[in-house]
Amino acid sequence: MPIPADWPTTEAEARAEQERLRPLVRAHDDPDAAAVRLVAGVDVAYDDDRDLVVAAAVLLDADTLDVVEQATAAGRIAFPYVPGLLAFREVPAVLDALAGLTRTPDLVVCDGYGLAHPRRLGLASHLGVLTGLRTLGVAKTPFTFDHRAPDAPRGSTSPLTDPADGEEVGRAVRTQPGVKPVFVSVGHRIGLDTAVATTLHLARRYRLPETTRRADHLCRGALTAAQGAPAQGSSTD
Repeated sequence: MPIPADWPTTEAEARAEQERLRPLVRAHDDPDAAAVRLVAGVDVAYDDDRDLVVAAAVLLDADTLDVVEQATAAGRIAFPYVPGLLAFREVPAVLDALAGLTRTPDLVVCDGYGLAHPRRLGLASHLGVLTGLRTLGVAKTPFTFDHRAPDAPRGSTSPLTDPADGEEVGRAVRTQPGVKPVFVSVGHRIGLDTAVATTLHLARRYRLPETTRRADHLCRGALTAAQGAPAQGSSTD
């Protein structure tokens, strides 16, 4: 998995790229989009000591949540760890994993943020703008944003807000009764209400959406395999 030749290498370049891409995000439902029949989950794992990153993409049937197809990709880490710039570490590997699928997802669920980002361009939004795919982000923590705990029943929500200006950048969502919420934000070509409803649909039994659970499991296995493999590349099955 080669890193793109024009990929930012400094914080200044990465921040400038975020500013360039941010106006391209469409934070509303796309009226021309097809129904979601295939939904993908993507996740990334690292071995910093070996300069190794692995990404996984798992394609599910949106109705049954059965796995339809999956792919992994491994390569060099594309960018150093800098809070707020994680997409620059993850996007090249995620693009390679998605390219390993033989079918195009109608929606991609990212393990991370979309508009819930200091510059409103987290991984989900960044990936959506680059690919044109509908995307949303489901994170495990609220990052630097404020929220009150949602009510205990499944489906309860509360606003995730920027403490600087009070803007709603996402929602805390209780996917299971009495379990810690997840933090949902728009990625690209989807509205927040739809992103929340989709997350609840995908999290029927567990706190995390099935897309994230499956991608995380595949990614961990792929990282273990890559750590012991003499060569890196992508695989599909």
